[in-house]
Amino acid sequence: MSATTNVRVERVTGAAPAMVGESPVWRTQEKALYWVDIPAQKIVRLRVETGERAEWLLPEKVACLAFDREGTVLAGCETGLFAFTLTQAPAGGAAAPITGRKLAAPAFPFAGMRFNDGRCDRQGRFWSGTMVQDMAAANPAGALYRFDERGVLSAPVVDALIVQNGLAWSPQGTTMYLSDSHPSRRLIWAFDYDVVTGEPHNRRVFADLHHHAGRPDGAAVDADGCYWICANDAGLLLRFTPQGKLDRQIAVPAVKPAMCAFGGAALDTLFVTSIRPATGATEDDGHLFALRPGVTGLREPEYAGVL
Repeated sequence: MSATTNVRVERVTGAAPAMVGESPVWRTQEKALYWVDIPAQKIVRLRVETGERAEWLLPEKVACLAFDREGTVLAGCETGLFAFTLTQAPAGGAAAPITGRKLAAPAFPFAGMRFNDGRCDRQGRFWSGTMVQDMAAANPAGALYRFDERGVLSAPVVDALIVQNGLAWSPQGTTMYLSDSHPSRRLIWAFDYDVVTGEPHNRRVFADLHHHAGRPDGAAVDADGCYWICANDAGLLLRFTPQGKLDRQIAVPAVKPAMCAFGGAALDTLFVTSIRPATGATEDDGHLFALRPGVTGLREPEYAGVL
């Protein structure tokens, strides 16, 4: 492993920090980054070149999002998957209240569950997993689901997850990555992925973060096929090669980096959202960061169906 120490990491947002900043998505058409603040029930947009910020307030917690070709948001929320149309945000920085249309919901086996990490595969199927919100319970009731281009929610594809996270696909889409970020798990798995059927198989441990720092949270894959994971509780970004070797690590100012996404005109900027701890938070915790790691990313796929 070679540690990277000379990468400049800048805090992007001057606004109030997020409580749980998650799911950054770069939308090329708008030159804008979107992300969510889960407990605040908000979707946030930042036009990076101008600094213009907009927020939308949802009726319930929102954990992850993707876009369809028309710009409608597909979001994993507290009670299911929803479609949201983002209205014109009001002036003055106030959040615009919006209501969505429920698309699908699993049969949650326990009360107090919600969707967590989610994104589209290279073919435009939306994937997201569920979790029991009380992490201290360490309840493996979570599962990973596929929402296909026909608008059909699958049965659980991967089950017995405590805190589902780390979804990403290799550049060709033939490898799927998934993590469980609970302190008792700290595992990243790789699967062979059938791009035609959308079925993962041949599950194996890709990286065990018990041998590294932090817990595996949200992730992104670069154009070289390397897997970038936020090491929550360690203030690090870790890059693993396709063979599962840790070859780079970058320190970020926030102790709980949550998810990363490539963006910018050349997809050469890595944006990182973060979580603000309940106690002992610093001035940087909960903010958005940007860095140029010297590699480029891949354009985020859009949902292939009609919302």
